[in-house]
Amino acid sequence: MVEGVKTCLGGLHSAKICLYSVDFHEIEWLQQQAKWQEAGRILADAAKAIEVGGAGFLLICSNTMHKVAPLIESEISIPLLHIADATAQQLIADGVTRVGLLGTRFTMEQDFYKEKLIKQYHIDVVVPEPAEREMVDRVIFSELCLGNVNPASRDAYLKVMDSMHARGAQAIILGCTEIDLLISSKYTDIPLYDTTAIHCAAAVQSAIQE
Repeated sequence: MVEGVKTCLGGLHSAKICLYSVDFHEIEWLQQQAKWQEAGRILADAAKAIEVGGAGFLLICSNTMHKVAPLIESEISIPLLHIADATAQQLIADGVTRVGLLGTRFTMEQDFYKEKLIKQYHIDVVVPEPAEREMVDRVIFSELCLGNVNPASRDAYLKVMDSMHARGAQAIILGCTEIDLLISSKYTDIPLYDTTAIHCAAAVQSAIQE
């Protein structure tokens, strides 16, 4: 976001950011225990602090934690820039109507993310098969979240992406903010939608317009 603002405005401009960094150990434990309400409360408290800090809008810097977006929105008066909205709008602009989705098992299997794409934006969503979803999720939490980039895991991801492409996916959403550590366009000809980059770009545009 800092680079994006500088690119747009030039000179010595940089992004004004009010950042609240939570302890992911606590969040991940609550995710695994399906204690979403408790996880949501942690993020809602963080969001309220960000609003008090003067932010004009809010980003949740995680795909999975958008599961609790409604709870967070109910606690603040500033708008939430939803990562799935930003991604869907880019897909529509590019004419993509059927997309593969990679992410945590929560993002791939539950409705909070997919249903927004399907119902609100009329984009068909393809997810990996059950065994593939287990592998994708395991790599995220046991490798990528720890900063470990394993070429064998990259190969496994690429096979899953090829499978979704064969099932009609015109592009692949990298629907977890860690996946771009492992996968990029230099490894595949399938169009990729990096939600981290898309979310940042949308935030820059919103901030500049504001």
